[in-house]
Amino acid sequence: MSEAPAGLDETARKLFSGPIAFLKSAPDLRFLPDPTVPEVAFAGRSNVGKSSLLNALTNRNGLARTSNTPGRTQELNFFDVGAPLRFRLVDMPGYGFARAPREVARKWRRLVNDYLRGRQALKRTLVLVDARHGLKEIDLEVMKMLDDAAVSYHLVLTKADKVKASELAAVEAATAAQGRRHPAAHPEIIATSAEKGLGIERLRTAVIEAIS
Repeated sequence: MSEAPAGLDETARKLFSGPIAFLKSAPDLRFLPDPTVPEVAFAGRSNVGKSSLLNALTNRNGLARTSNTPGRTQELNFFDVGAPLRFRLVDMPGYGFARAPREVARKWRRLVNDYLRGRQALKRTLVLVDARHGLKEIDLEVMKMLDDAAVSYHLVLTKADKVKASELAAVEAATAAQGRRHPAAHPEIIATSAEKGLGIERLRTAVIEAIS
C-alpha cells in the first residue's frame, strides 16, 4: 500500500465528515450537471457493491440506495461533497447484468460509456471488482475502454471480508498483475469492505489524491 502525501489523510477525513448531499439523477447525458468541479465515478459489475461502498465512504447509511436486486441503479447519480462544493461522487449503473432487457442494457452501457469517454470533469474512475470473483471479461472490456479514452482509473476490491486472507492476497496479486498491462490503471490495488470498514480510510484519501 502506498503512503498518501502529508495532509491528504486529514483533508479526506474532514471532507468526508462534512456536508455531502444527493444532487440529481441523470438518465441521459442531457441531464448532467454543469462540469464545474472535479468528479470521481464508481464503476463496476451489477451487484458488486457500488452503493454500499459509497455509503461507507461517506459514513452515511442511506446516501446511495442499495439493493439485492442487480441492476437497480439505472441512472448516473451525483453527490455533492463539501461546502463550499469541492467535488462530486458519481454512482453509475452496473454493467454486465445479463437479465436486463436487451434495449435497457444497451441504454445503460451507452450512458456509462459516453459519460466515461467524454466527461472533462471526471478525474478518476474507481473500477470496483468483487474480491470473491476477481476480474471478469466485462471488467477487462471496461478497462480497455478507459485505456483507449485515457481516463485514469483505480481498481478497488469490494467485499474483501467475504474471502480468506490467503485468497484475498491471491486476488490482489492477480488484479495488480492485470492492472500493470493497462496504461490508465493506477498501480495500487485497494481492498475494501463496506461492512467491516476495511480500506475505507485509504479509499477516501485516494479520492482526494485524484482531485488534487
